[in-house]
Amino acid sequence: PDEGMVQLITGPNMAGKSTYIRQVALLTLMAQMGSYLPAREAAIGIADRIFARVGASDELSRGQSTFMVEMTETARILNTATARSLVILDEIGRGTSTYDGLSLAWACAEQLASKIRAFTLFATHYFELTQLPEQIPALANVHLDAVEHGDGIAFMHAVQEGAANRSYGLQV
Repeated sequence: PDEGMVQLITGPNMAGKSTYIRQVALLTLMAQMGSYLPAREAAIGIADRIFARVGASDELSRGQSTFMVEMTETARILNTATARSLVILDEIGRGTSTYDGLSLAWACAEQLASKIRAFTLFATHYFELTQLPEQIPALANVHLDAVEHGDGIAFMHAVQEGAANRSYGLQV
């Protein structure tokens, strides 16, 4: 993976976006410690740190909502990650209004690609973010494909270049 590359990963619910980014983080960790990788081949650079902002949970004992936990963890990543870090982000901004969430996700993607330059996998449902690669060359769109079969959907679990052409949220 190229240093400074941010991949925006789109696709339908249940297509495997979250699984894909977690798998990349786990394989990177395994490679860093010299472990066997279950792959035909892999080119994994050295990462100084692996940052992950995935899942949704609150911390009632500390009086923090799910959104507050998400923002605190995201701020920690943005303040600590370097150009040698791997960052995985899953659905940043989902815990607030659509426009606020989109704005937060957009700003995080811009910061990671333009200033921090960390290799980042950014799973999102905000299709508006797919416009960012037109403005920032270090951003790229990829998607997890799905194929319609009559009234059903077949998730291909394969990463493809480009943005997803539609969402299947209602069908899921």
